[in-house]
Amino acid sequence: MPVQTNRLRRNALASVAVAALVTTGAAGVLSQPVTSAYAQSLSKNPIETPDHPPGSFATVVDKVKPGVVAVKVKLDDSATSDDDDGPGGQGQQNVPPQLREFFKRFGQGGPGGPGFGGQGPKRQGPRGAMGSGFIISADGYVVTNNHVVDKAKSVQVTLDDNRTLDAKIIGKDPKTDLALLKITDGGTFPYVSLSKSAPRVGDWVVAIGNPFGLGGTVTAGIVSARGRDIGAGPYDDFLQIDAPINKGNSGGPTFNVGGEVVGVNTAIASPSGGSVGLAFAIPAETVQAVVDQLRADGKVARGYLGVQVQPVTKDIADGLGLDKAKGALVDHAEPGTPAAKAGLKSGDVIETVNGSAINDARELSRKIAGLKPGAKVDLAYLRSGKTDTATVILGALPNDPKSSGGDRSGLSSDGQPRLGLSLAPAAEVGAGEEGVAVMDVDPDGPAAAKGIEQGDIILDVAGSSVSKPSEVAERIRSAESSGRKAVLMRVKSSKGVTRFVAVALNKAG
Repeated sequence: MPVQTNRLRRNALASVAVAALVTTGAAGVLSQPVTSAYAQSLSKNPIETPDHPPGSFATVVDKVKPGVVAVKVKLDDSATSDDDDGPGGQGQQNVPPQLREFFKRFGQGGPGGPGFGGQGPKRQGPRGAMGSGFIISADGYVVTNNHVVDKAKSVQVTLDDNRTLDAKIIGKDPKTDLALLKITDGGTFPYVSLSKSAPRVGDWVVAIGNPFGLGGTVTAGIVSARGRDIGAGPYDDFLQIDAPINKGNSGGPTFNVGGEVVGVNTAIASPSGGSVGLAFAIPAETVQAVVDQLRADGKVARGYLGVQVQPVTKDIADGLGLDKAKGALVDHAEPGTPAAKAGLKSGDVIETVNGSAINDARELSRKIAGLKPGAKVDLAYLRSGKTDTATVILGALPNDPKSSGGDRSGLSSDGQPRLGLSLAPAAEVGAGEEGVAVMDVDPDGPAAAKGIEQGDIILDVAGSSVSKPSEVAERIRSAESSGRKAVLMRVKSSKGVTRFVAVALNKAG
């Protein structure tokens, strides 16, 4: 056991250390006498070291394996072959197209057999899919992935004792890819618990699931990273683990060595669909919050602030005169939303929510979405170099909100003072009543590198509105003379989406 191993190691080290001290002292090299207190100090680790890996995971596996189930799904008629065939399996519709060859959903079967991506002879009859799940209560509530059961006509779960029981879908949440099922057969079932604390990077974990439809399979590894954003959804905050995970593990649990669920296995990064040691799990904290709402209401209601936001990059921080690139920069507060009613404006940098620091736009989205509509939220934000506060009553998140909290800036620093733009007053070229229209863009200039395109409208520069090209130049000169490293411009695209663009002001050599 780890405790015994540590004790044996410390005693052995202490004995060797004392013997070495006595020997060196006899040779006249050691200037410090060997005292009892000094010898005792050597028997203690001066820095607390991590736990050693257990000699076996069998004890924790015996404890939790009865609470893990295989999820078998019959797909409805609307499920296309793209949903349950191929290396990504069902659920690839939830992955951005540019990531489908890299991030593979891995919970599904196919016509060629469970989990094998359509290889082998074709089956007749209803098409199916397979994944994993785990029981979280004695009365049979089961957690799995939404993409496992998203197009389900019927669902069954197979327990560790090989019983196959019917289950119904209580609720689904596509935004976090979680679903809650309920075993319809009466009785008491073995269950597992969600961890109340987040694992550390380097902690040992055990994954149990149903890879390739083979049934309960155990793999082990460590937590490789936390807070991963893989582009799968608006609230990505995945644990990355290196325990081997394959198709069919989707929705299955990852346990800590204490037998608590720390994550729900959801996606893998793989060029082939097989495990390469890059797996992603939804943290237990997120699972608990979503499952509580699904169990109570069958759906998840999220708070809504009503802002379009982007990260504060180094260039933007320089443009705003900030010491650190932290916070969420407000592009636009939608009219009539809680943010607009609270007085938030374009250019504000939201720094804290209920006293908790906001590092970036993604974190703001997660924190707001983690609160319920009607919740009272205290915000601290920076405006014109001064910190202010506002109390906001959150609304309900619309089904298709314009505010995604994603990074739409597309910014990069080129260190050039020249804009590389041809400008004209927007009102004079029929491009609206405000701002300066971008008539042409030098493809090799700094503005093009910042993502500014022909047809964009520059609304303000350095916090002041502009209506003529000369005003743009004046604001830039003013920013240079004040010692700013960058100038911040608010730009509206031809599609009507506003964003901030920071142009570096360091002079070319």
